[in-house]
Amino acid sequence: MADDVIIALDFPAREETLAFLDRFPAGEKPFVKIGMELYYAEGPAIIREMKARGHKIFLDLKLHDIPNTVKRAMAVLSRLDVDMVNLHAAGASEMMKAALEGLTRPDGTRPLLIAVTQLTSTGAAALKDELLIDTPMAETVLSYAQNAARCGLDGVVCSPLEAALVKERCGENFLTVTPGIRFAGGDVGDQKRIMTPEKAGRSGCDYIVVGRPVTQAPDPVEAYRRAVREFLG
Repeated sequence: MADDVIIALDFPAREETLAFLDRFPAGEKPFVKIGMELYYAEGPAIIREMKARGHKIFLDLKLHDIPNTVKRAMAVLSRLDVDMVNLHAAGASEMMKAALEGLTRPDGTRPLLIAVTQLTSTGAAALKDELLIDTPMAETVLSYAQNAARCGLDGVVCSPLEAALVKERCGENFLTVTPGIRFAGGDVGDQKRIMTPEKAGRSGCDYIVVGRPVTQAPDPVEAYRRAVREFLG
């Protein structure tokens, strides 16, 4: 298990991002997630700056397109020296295999590649009534996870509620990266399938992704450290 807390840097621009990270002591370099909002605003330059500062980076762009397009896009992302990237498992096996091929550098190295199963903002009603998937949520997630494992991916993004089941079905070395983390008694926001850091640590989660409970806390550094303490037990 990897056992780390990833901070979701859901900020609109470079200035707010750096102001947030500057609150941490010089020797404390948390693993960070850069998503669509920040990447689309600042482009590859923000990745290079974060790497120069010493942060590990999960680049969360959730690629989902025809296999050739995803393969070529992954080849570009592989040159950014990020530590983890993702795509949507709903793109199916050929897309996932093409992504892995594109992401792998000429020397055989590559970032971790994980597949998004179902977003933690998606509830059972939306799964059935809007996506027209009649299979229960857990079985849908497990099926997507097994497809990703068969394609050679390193793990999946799933809710913490499904992490233990994914481990049972796909093996202990198959990574589970879990958003939907909230402190006990905290605001759940737009999340539907959530868990506390402490429970996530006991449920087979390798990485937890924490955004607003840290970034919008009165003392973000202490909130991050609390998440680490509770997750690692």
